Amino acid sequence: MTATHAAGRKLKDAIFDANQACNEAIKIHGKEKITNATIGVVLNEEGKLATLSTVEEVFRSMEMSELVAYAPISGLPDYMNAVIDLTFADNKPEGYFGAVATAGGTGAIHHAIANYAERGEAVLTSDWRWGTYDIICNETGKRLETFKLFDDALNFNINDFAVKVDALLKNQKSLLVILNTPAHNPTGYAISDDEWDKILAVLSAQISSGKKISLLVDIAYIDFAGEKNESRAFMKKFSNLPENFFVMVAFSMSKSYTFYGQRTGALIGISANEKIIDEFKNVSKYSCRAAWSNVNRGAQALLVKLNADKEIQAKYEAERSELYQMVKRRADVFVEEAAACGLRIVPYKGGFFIAIPAENPAEVCRKLHGDLIFAVPLKLGIRVAACSTSFEKMHGLAEKICSAMK
Repeated sequence: MTATHAAGRKLKDAIFDANQACNEAIKIHGKEKITNATIGVVLNEEGKLATLSTVEEVFRSMEMSELVAYAPISGLPDYMNAVIDLTFADNKPEGYFGAVATAGGTGAIHHAIANYAERGEAVLTSDWRWGTYDIICNETGKRLETFKLFDDALNFNINDFAVKVDALLKNQKSLLVILNTPAHNPTGYAISDDEWDKILAVLSAQISSGKKISLLVDIAYIDFAGEKNESRAFMKKFSNLPENFFVMVAFSMSKSYTFYGQRTGALIGISANEKIIDEFKNVSKYSCRAAWSNVNRGAQALLVKLNADKEIQAKYEAERSELYQMVKRRADVFVEEAAACGLRIVPYKGGFFIAIPAENPAEVCRKLHGDLIFAVPLKLGIRVAACSTSFEKMHGLAEKICSAMK
């Protein structure tokens, strides 16, 4: 009974499938014997969902009417201002800005793809990627093309990026490029300043020939990528870009505020031309009304309160930093032990996940089930969640993965 364009659609998600297999094993063997390296949320050392006490305290103090009332379609004005400030910190580029509240970072990505890629045409991102990019492209009538993220030395593959951009723009007048950085999902990679210069040079060359470029930077994990301003320094490079080069940033409250299920984020637009920003706000508001009408008011109001009081904000940032350091300690163990046992991994710079290239990821993960270890098989390798694997269970994990691959 479905329409022809929807016929046959069936969601298969490797992450949730792996987590389901892990949960089944826990019922049989008990949680203490299982290594759960599948789930993309921060678990504490006891395996429970980690939350931030300041966020909880402020949230529970809010009036019920503030939590449940409708929000404006585009979002609370104070929320959008706060999101812009938090996204850039001390690295705000020169230009005009607009923002719209979205249903998490996923909603921000949806709006960018829906409004800045032509139907039937290609969106470009890296081969190592979050699989939901594919789903959103399919849902909105676009197709996803990829470039190789890494060259043979595991550096950003600027040559393949340039080739793919050029090939697509031979047949398209415009192109949306999605880059997930820093703390890339699923690899933990971060694009360096030098690599950013090369990327922008490739895209600028296309602009000079009359093409339109839209760039979406997915920063969902940025607050687990290192010091606040160091991880955002690249954003200054988006200052005073030509009007046919439009930059968007996908912001999420899920990771930074441990507010995963409240589904609140934002899409931010940056342009040297104010009319481009007006257009961005109009089309984004239209898409909000069509998709979800408006999003969680309580979460928006919470962020405003956290950001308005410098004392509360400092307390929140200190707590979040503790979570970041906990994840980093776990990742450091894996990286060190991988080097010691000869396990080749993608360069990890920060974030929730570490990636191991593998020719048969699903088979390796099945082999690991025998050791009661659960990771996520992807097309190009295996994803290990440092965010959910305890410090104790991280010890020896690299060696066991190395053995399973052999």
